[in-house]
Amino acid sequence: MRYSNFASPLLALLLAGAGTPALAQSQAQQVAAAAQRDFTQFVQYNVQQRAGTLPTEFPLDVDDVQDLKDAKLGHGFPVYTIDTKDLLMGRGDLRSMARPTGAWRYVISLQGRAIGLATVEQSNGRWEVTSYGAAGLARELDAAVAVHGNAARSNLRFIRIYQAMADLLEVASPHDARVRFAPLHSARQMLKAQEGGNKLLDQGELLEPLRASVRSNLDAFR
Repeated sequence: MRYSNFASPLLALLLAGAGTPALAQSQAQQVAAAAQRDFTQFVQYNVQQRAGTLPTEFPLDVDDVQDLKDAKLGHGFPVYTIDTKDLLMGRGDLRSMARPTGAWRYVISLQGRAIGLATVEQSNGRWEVTSYGAAGLARELDAAVAVHGNAARSNLRFIRIYQAMADLLEVASPHDARVRFAPLHSARQMLKAQEGGNKLLDQGELLEPLRASVRSNLDAFR
C-alpha cells in the first residue's frame, strides 16, 4: 500500500508514549495496515451484499456501491487537537498547544476524486477503522493539501478544536520558521469568512475568535 502522513518529521511527537521515532514509525505503519485491511473488507462486503444499490445516507460519495471496486485508500494523517484550558489560558501558541488525539484519518479517492475519509482509532490494543464519511471535508482537505503541502506533506498538520467546532490545517513555511493556518469550512463558519481554504491566516487572526467560540459553546451547555 502507498501511504504517507501529514507530519512525518514530527513522528517522534506523533502519539503520546511512542518513545522514539522508530517506534512512532512502526506505529504509523500499523495504523496504515489496519486502515487498508478494514477498507478492503468494507469494499468486499458492500460490493457483494449491496450490488446495484446505494443505501440511504451511504457514508461515501459514490453513485453505486459497485464504484467502490475502483476506490483507493490514499494518504493518512494524525488528528491533532488543542485542550480547551490551554487555549483559554493562552498556554503557548497554537502550534505548541496542539497535541495528537491518537486518531488517524485516511482520504478515500475514486478516479482522483476524494469521496470520504476513514477514521482509524485504537481499541483494546487493536487499530481499526471506526467510521467512514465526511466527503465534504475530504474534498476540501485534498484541495488544501494540493495547494499548501510539500511533496511529502511533511509541512502540514490537521488540527480539530472540538469545543470551538473548528478544523484548521497548520502550514509550516519551507523558507523560515513561520507557521500559518488554513481555516477549513467549520473554522470559516466560526470566523464568518467567505474566503476558501486556500487563504492562510496568522495565529493572531485566529486566537481570539477561537477563544470566543469556545466560551460561547461552553456557555450554551451550562
